[in-house]
Amino acid sequence: MIRVTVWTEFDKTDIPAPVAAAYPDGMDGCLGSILGGKDFKVTLANLFDADCGLSEKLLNDTDVLVYWAHSRHGAVPDDAVARVKNEVNKGMGAIFLHSAHHSKAFKALTGASGDLVWREIGEHERLWTATPAHPIAKGVEQGFVIPHEEMYGEPFDIPNPDCTVFLGWYAGGEVFRSGVTFTRGCGKIFYFQPGHETFPVYYQPEIRTILKNAVLWAAPSYRRVQLGCPNIKTSPEGIEGKL
Repeated sequence: MIRVTVWTEFDKTDIPAPVAAAYPDGMDGCLGSILGGKDFKVTLANLFDADCGLSEKLLNDTDVLVYWAHSRHGAVPDDAVARVKNEVNKGMGAIFLHSAHHSKAFKALTGASGDLVWREIGEHERLWTATPAHPIAKGVEQGFVIPHEEMYGEPFDIPNPDCTVFLGWYAGGEVFRSGVTFTRGCGKIFYFQPGHETFPVYYQPEIRTILKNAVLWAAPSYRRVQLGCPNIKTSPEGIEGKL
């Protein structure tokens, strides 16, 4: 069973009306519902929980962190960011959604600003599968339409990704690297652009398939106990022992 923590910057009493209209159960509730069933154990966390919902214990008990954020990046303290970064380096998977490109954690892990160009007029986006053989693209059409989305466009200030799984094209003509992967330490990272809070994108079947695939892909096969460069002793046989 994969232990998934879905983190958002809203709590149940703090959801703006336009967001509640698109996501009556909250964005966390919608994202959590994607991962129902026997293969996942889902925990919902948010900015207003103890330790900003990113406590050491919770992250230690998390195989994959799904992180959605929009405008409260500065409210996440640096010590919480350091915990996320350390756990990813030890092997925890991380999926950063939509405006989380500007989150402190994403920028700390990629070493870049995450800057891009944007426009919010609800135009349609066509999402193209650029790497159909990637596990995150399993069962996804070559190209499908998101009826309404916030435009994110290039240039996108990120390091060269390990893989560009999806490319986005907007009605206004812009293009964007909409789904990219990175490896940091022992951890896998997926950034996925769709998911503006006032459009019900996360109810779309293709998007739900991608997110479920991403969690399965990012789940760790190995996790370090601690980071650092420990000094170790030579084995009893030493370098002259039997091969």
